[in-house]
Amino acid sequence: MKDLNDVQLFDLYGALLTESRREICALYYLCDLSLSEIAEEKNITKQAVSDCIAKSRAQLLSYEEKLGFAALLSEVYARHPELEGEIGELVSASGGKEE
Repeated sequence: MKDLNDVQLFDLYGALLTESRREICALYYLCDLSLSEIAEEKNITKQAVSDCIAKSRAQLLSYEEKLGFAALLSEVYARHPELEGEIGELVSASGGKEE
């Protein structure tokens, strides 16, 4: 099972990844494809997919360490639980648009 923290970090910082990494992470975190399924779809090895996800995860964690948006959102949700749904809708709406 995928860590929800990783999914949240991808939602927040995924746009900062390279296009290739973003596509692979989207297939993994959002579409819930296995490493083998992604490897087949992208015509790369399963190990390449695993390496990409590991490097992307490290990059996302680095962004969180520097920027702290996920921690800030957690604090806001803890103080104002009624905002969680509204903020979630805003994040989904802005992240779901194609560029």
